[in-house]
Amino acid sequence: MTSTHKRHFLGTLAAVAVAAAIGVALGFLLEGAFVLKSAGKRLDQDAWRLVAEVDAIQGESHALLGALNSSPYPSCSEAEAAWVRKLIFHSVYWRDAGRMVDGRIICSADLGRENLPRAQFKPSVTLADGTSLYNHFAPYETHGEGAVGQKIGDVYVVMDNKTIDRFNLITKDRAISSVDAVTHKPVHPFHQLPITDGVVSDTNWQGRVGKWLMVTRCSANYPTCMTTYANLPEILTDRFIPFMVYAALGGMTGALFGFACFLLHRRRISLAQQLRRAIRKDKLWVVYQPIVQLSSGRITGAEALVRWKDEEGFPVGPDVFVKIAEERGFVGEITRLVVRHALHDFRELLLSRPEFHLSVNVAAADLSDDRFLPMLEETLKLEGVPAQSLAVEITETSTAHSEKAKATIKQLRERGFSLHIDDFGTGYSSLSYLHALAIDAIKIDKSFTQAIGTEAVTVSILPQILSMAATLKLQVIVEGVETKAQSDYFLAASQPVLAQGWYFGRPVSIEQFQSLLDEERKTLAAESDSAELSHVQVA
Repeated sequence: MTSTHKRHFLGTLAAVAVAAAIGVALGFLLEGAFVLKSAGKRLDQDAWRLVAEVDAIQGESHALLGALNSSPYPSCSEAEAAWVRKLIFHSVYWRDAGRMVDGRIICSADLGRENLPRAQFKPSVTLADGTSLYNHFAPYETHGEGAVGQKIGDVYVVMDNKTIDRFNLITKDRAISSVDAVTHKPVHPFHQLPITDGVVSDTNWQGRVGKWLMVTRCSANYPTCMTTYANLPEILTDRFIPFMVYAALGGMTGALFGFACFLLHRRRISLAQQLRRAIRKDKLWVVYQPIVQLSSGRITGAEALVRWKDEEGFPVGPDVFVKIAEERGFVGEITRLVVRHALHDFRELLLSRPEFHLSVNVAAADLSDDRFLPMLEETLKLEGVPAQSLAVEITETSTAHSEKAKATIKQLRERGFSLHIDDFGTGYSSLSYLHALAIDAIKIDKSFTQAIGTEAVTVSILPQILSMAATLKLQVIVEGVETKAQSDYFLAASQPVLAQGWYFGRPVSIEQFQSLLDEERKTLAAESDSAELSHVQVA
């Protein structure tokens, strides 16, 4: 081999070696990125699952405390104790309930009169909504420590041992609890990890802290955040063999090309990117669910609901893609699309039937967006539809901490829009809150509707909600009506109730909705002719 050939060979070998090294490095990086992304996704899913679990616990406690505060029996009577024991028996998360006065337990469904403690208990913390939390309830022990209790008014509930084992809440103004997403075992991470409490945010957050990958997700309904975490060195060590295989199969060209294609593919198929493209190309569409007056059975309104399929043709739920749009800051584009489509589709109907209302959902970000009100007014003007025909649906939590949102609601009222509180009952709005916002209607959350006919504690809250609405002269709209029994329950209410759900009709296209109205008109006309004929025959 000549010196020239030798130099070429060595040069080629060096180039191949460098390329191979780059390929191996890229293979390691690609596998590492995949592992971290997968771990982060799993942590995120676990955190949201824990938030949902805590929401269920808090929801049941509020429902149970609300029922006890409205007890139909004399306080601490045997009849009340029997009734409370029945409620606790059907409870998922709570083991006992009773009454407290000045920090002393005066009666309990479980302890009995002879075993009542004499100690005076002080709450660990009292939250903004008036709920007192007891972190060490001495009469009830779990693993040698006092159990967790909650109190509103003069009634209290005590958490079941199994619930405490799963969620050992740290009572602060914001309760923070964690679970190891690798072992799925409940732990106290903040004193075990070499980090301080201040590292973990009390808002939605995800990132790395030293050797820990952490995700914090917070409830939209309660002051609760859940943090999941994983040890990065342990995750990467467990994936050692896949690392080696991936690097060996990569190679220079394959690794470089595969890495580039992977990044491009991931960018293209990401739901956020697909959603942005779909909005730009007007690929989202709107369907409409009938809202029915129970007393007459007539369709008096419709709720506009947005739908979308990804680029592979699979439907994506609104709870998923609307959340993505909110997190990425472009949910207002979806709102504009829905308003534009809905007003165009219902223009003729809204002009011919002034009493008909079209409802659209508005995100919390919309209420703080200076472009929101001008967009509404411009679209209404374009279609020639009055503001009174449009009902704007907001959630109970969307205005809780935003003066801008409250100002927008006030302007909506001044311009003639109808305002509805959506998913009512999940946020526990106060009377003063509803009165201050000057709301026109409340939409009772479907979780209450689904409890009808069962022995769930939430059923006992429905009469109170209906009574409150009657006191404030609010229209009541019920979501999720799927059976005749549920419809009959609200039909028997003392005030007029509107309802929507699969029992009356699923969300349909504007053409199908128009067919429903045509059928209704024919039925009403036939009934009118029949009544007129009967009158003539009698005469």
